Amino acid sequence: WLMAGVGGAGRNGNGSYGSSCRMSNNINLNKNPDSSVSISKMDLIIPFSPDVPCDNNGQRMWWAFLASSMVTFFGGLFIILLWRTLKYLWTVCCHCNIKNKEAQKVNNPMNSQADGQPKNPNDKDDAPASEVGWMTSVKDWAGVMISAQTLTGRVLVVLVFALSIGALGIYFIDSSDPIESCQNFYKDFTLQIDMAFNVFFLLYFGLRFIAANDKLWFWLEVNSVVDFFTVPPVFVSVYLNRSWLGLRFLRALRLIQFSEILQFLNILKTSNSIKLVNLCSIFISTWLTAAGFIHLVENSGDPWENFQNSQPLSYWECVYLLMVTMSTVGYGDVYARTTLGRLFMVFFILGGLAMFASYVPEIIELIGNRKKYGGSYSAVNGRKHIVVCGHITLESVSNFLKDFLHKDRDDVNVEIVFLHNISPNLELEALFKRHFTQVEFYQGSVLNPHDLARVKHIFLCFDSADACLILANKYCADPDAEDASNIMRVISIKNYHPKIRIITQMLQYHNKAHLLNIPSWNWKEGDDAICLAELKAGFIAQSCLAQGLSTMLANLFSMRSYIKIEEDTWQKYYLEGVANEMYTEYLSSAFVGLSFPTVCELCYVKLKLLLIAVEYKTEQRESRFVPLRILINPGNHVKMQEGTLGFFIASDAKEVKRAFFYCKACHDDITDPKRIKKCGCKRTKMSVYKRMKLACCFDCGHSERDCSCMSGSVHSNMDSLQRAFPLSSVSVHDCSTSLRAFEDEHPSTLSPKKKQRNGGMRNSPNCSPKMMRHDPLLIPGNEQIENMDANVKRYDSTGMFHWCPSKDIEKVILTRSEASMTVLSGHVVVCIFGDVTSALVGLRNLVMPLRASNFHYHELKPIVFVGSLDYLRREWETLHNFPKVSILPGTPLSRADLRAVNINLCDMCVILSANQNNIDDASLQDKECILATLNIKSMQFDDTIGVLQANSQGFTPPGMDRSSADNSPVHGLVRQASITTGSNIPIITELVNDSNVQFLDQDDDDDPDTELYLTQPFACGTAFAISVLDSLMSATYFNDNILTLIRTLVTGGATPELEGLLAEENALRGGYSTPQTLANRDRCRVAQLALYDGPFADLGDGGCYGDLFCKALKTYNMLCFGIYRLRDAHLSTTSQCTKRYVITNPPYDFELVPTDLIFCLMQFDHNAGQSRASLSHSSHSSHSSSKKSSSVHSIPATNRQNRSSKAREARDKQKKEMVYR
Repeated sequence: WLMAGVGGAGRNGNGSYGSSCRMSNNINLNKNPDSSVSISKMDLIIPFSPDVPCDNNGQRMWWAFLASSMVTFFGGLFIILLWRTLKYLWTVCCHCNIKNKEAQKVNNPMNSQADGQPKNPNDKDDAPASEVGWMTSVKDWAGVMISAQTLTGRVLVVLVFALSIGALGIYFIDSSDPIESCQNFYKDFTLQIDMAFNVFFLLYFGLRFIAANDKLWFWLEVNSVVDFFTVPPVFVSVYLNRSWLGLRFLRALRLIQFSEILQFLNILKTSNSIKLVNLCSIFISTWLTAAGFIHLVENSGDPWENFQNSQPLSYWECVYLLMVTMSTVGYGDVYARTTLGRLFMVFFILGGLAMFASYVPEIIELIGNRKKYGGSYSAVNGRKHIVVCGHITLESVSNFLKDFLHKDRDDVNVEIVFLHNISPNLELEALFKRHFTQVEFYQGSVLNPHDLARVKHIFLCFDSADACLILANKYCADPDAEDASNIMRVISIKNYHPKIRIITQMLQYHNKAHLLNIPSWNWKEGDDAICLAELKAGFIAQSCLAQGLSTMLANLFSMRSYIKIEEDTWQKYYLEGVANEMYTEYLSSAFVGLSFPTVCELCYVKLKLLLIAVEYKTEQRESRFVPLRILINPGNHVKMQEGTLGFFIASDAKEVKRAFFYCKACHDDITDPKRIKKCGCKRTKMSVYKRMKLACCFDCGHSERDCSCMSGSVHSNMDSLQRAFPLSSVSVHDCSTSLRAFEDEHPSTLSPKKKQRNGGMRNSPNCSPKMMRHDPLLIPGNEQIENMDANVKRYDSTGMFHWCPSKDIEKVILTRSEASMTVLSGHVVVCIFGDVTSALVGLRNLVMPLRASNFHYHELKPIVFVGSLDYLRREWETLHNFPKVSILPGTPLSRADLRAVNINLCDMCVILSANQNNIDDASLQDKECILATLNIKSMQFDDTIGVLQANSQGFTPPGMDRSSADNSPVHGLVRQASITTGSNIPIITELVNDSNVQFLDQDDDDDPDTELYLTQPFACGTAFAISVLDSLMSATYFNDNILTLIRTLVTGGATPELEGLLAEENALRGGYSTPQTLANRDRCRVAQLALYDGPFADLGDGGCYGDLFCKALKTYNMLCFGIYRLRDAHLSTTSQCTKRYVITNPPYDFELVPTDLIFCLMQFDHNAGQSRASLSHSSHSSHSSSKKSSSVHSIPATNRQNRSSKAREARDKQKKEMVYR
């Protein structure tokens, strides 16, 4: 049948066709007569060539392969069209019949009901109902199978695509063979595989055909055409034992579905990725398909040329030819020779060039726009990582990394992962590259769960990410909106993983309450909110009590490298103190049982460490909110326990290890603290001191808690202790003697020479029974008991702050004339810039530390606000429960308003602005504060102090009697000269932009590029910027107790319990005085100690700071931690500048000068509330408290018992002249 001729067609055909047939006949006539295949001389339509190796006659059978595909395609198309035609005709005929029947029913309406039985309208559909349902169910099943709606369907779709790519790969392999070759199906492995693939494609084609709604469009779609021209030729190959490469390249068109497959597998999720894959797949499939056609025609030749013009081209050369053609390069090394190839190239250039010009730029654009930092983070085993998000800028990141990766910390084996939805700029990218070993950046948002998963926030193991830090934009125009966005970040992260520790920055204090609404927010698990407004106001408030303290605290909680200066300048001593930081370390068991002052002195003298606080574990928890109390400079009643955590001031983390390694047996005789390292002796589980305590309790017959000799909580297993340490041989007398000898041994850490210099003064608390307290809840003395009036509320419900009933703002407003008539002195003037549209700065956080309950009422400094009344009305809701607060409506730029409030007699002038973030120009953000500062400094005043001589800096230490001959004159009451120029007024100015600090002092030589902490205004404590609080993020991460300590120091006693109450009512609630609330007053506070008078005057003239430290600690339980020194104290000049600077934690042998002011932590003075003779005055420039109090507010009768009648009459007369109370 292969030689069947169609002679009629050949004779009636065109000339070219006839010539082809005659050429075939001529070839046959010239064949070898011995050939096994005899060919007739009839006209043939089958061209042949000697190129086919398996056929001696050289016959080509390509037409048979092509015919199988064409017959299948056009035959099926004919059947579909025929079916549609018949269906259409049937529908038309049925429609006509229905119309005729309806017309007959209209003409004969009674015939349809002649039998009296109405016809059911559903009877017509009953017959074919089962058939339609079966067909529909099969069609639905097939549709589900090919649409990947089920797992089986997805597997089937993916399998079809994979097999199509496999068939394409077989084509690539076979393309190296001739176009047509003879292959035995049973011996050719690739043909067998291809046959199996195509059988599967045939079955899948049947499913698609059944599921298709429109069979005609299904027959004409691309995938169907691919099957028509690839599946039938394979069966022909098996039958003929021939292989024709043919149109198998059409399998490359299946690549168009690549994006759909990836979407089925849930790999492509974004629109950009889907679009990119679509463009790439269309471009590549078109490219490969066109190359396959060129490969076919160029290797076969033109049929009408008897395939004589073919050229051998590999498939990949054709791929190269198509690429240079699409790109219009056309090197000419490879080109089409056949007519079919050239004709195809003409049309392909039109479409290919358009596709290349449109697709390639779009692909490049999508790849270029693809997130450079869109990968995923893989955690390294044994190395923790933190995630930092929020406000990610060059400034915030550089400040964070500078402190987090500081060399003074221990080896920081933590990787930092930054997550932000905006790609970094070039400067920030360069910063990341400089820290590439510890820093990685990923583009995304914590509000997107997918981005959280990318940075390993999955936290299946809690150690995967150690914490998440959220930075806030401190310079935003809308602080509430910024806080809201950070709260949403917290909610998103906590929703994704509730156990992750979060440290976030908050701008406004009142927004902290929203964090408490998050169920998984738990500060006990390490979650912390660093409120910048609260801490900023607290720092400034503490400077009102001790000027320069804000600078010292800011330096302590920031990591600064030591800068050595050889010249004897003030910068040398300041920078030596700047190198100190705050660290925590557990105390050695050698300190167990010793009192805090004893341990503090030993650490300072022996270990060169400054211990300022401990984490104290109470047996009875006073509050369910505070399981562990941080006690700052507690008294002798606090004894060190096993595993006590200490808070140290030191220059390096390695130095603090001495407190942990210290062993009395091994290190007692060591003088060089650097040699104190981990010793090799085997320490017993319990120290000898604690064993003696237990022995004493056994012999006394008391329990260890009730035993009078127990000064610390000792809990252990008694049975195991008796076996390890026999106690029967120790008597009560021997035990007590040993204990006294043990405790007496440690206070004697001073050398004999230093003891002589100390004057041999005995420890005052040992002689005063009021200072020996074994439980912080006990009320020392009777003073607090007398003040426990059940009908009067003097403090808030927590007992941490002074409180008064709410007052209307109209009652505290002063006019300028009323303020001038009121003799204000020793007060705090707060100059505030703001209007009705300004963001609230949170003045409550500034007032709370100044109204802490560890001050007696007469020690409270009056506060006068000078600013816009509209703005202060908005703040008044949080201030109306604080006593001694007044308002002068006006402007801080008005000298008349400033003179009316006696700014030259104030203890501190605070300059704040609520309009700083509303200006885009950074250099103009602080213009109001700078102008107000320069305005005050340029003012001149007369000598108007007169009888209102203000007390100088300093206070009367607790327990000292002013009438005592030994202590007269008492230091802290030395008169100072009247302030006649505004440059001597103590001022602290808040700045937003650090570089603006250069405008505050005109006589300094600070470079504009100098860091803030190196400038003179900051070193002197006259300037404060919120940027110094950035270091608290890393400090809190490494030690969550640091934030608790700093909040205890600067906020006046804010606790989580108080925050919960403020979240409920947004105002302090008054409470009755109880032993528990009054006990909260017994806490330490910061003050300044003057050296030019009093019992420390002998040390002020050339004495050593270490001797002062030990004397103040042993005598008054005062803990010194810094010096506030005149700037030119080191110069031997007669006229010195009045500016002072801060020296943090000087060394033991640091020489003192008489004008020094000492920063110290003083105990609460219980006696100050009873006798006016023992009043304690904190800070500087505070005059007589009776005049100070009567100048602004009336004093309760209970506090006026000891006044003379003359003083009372003078006060009453002055009170009558006052317009306000």
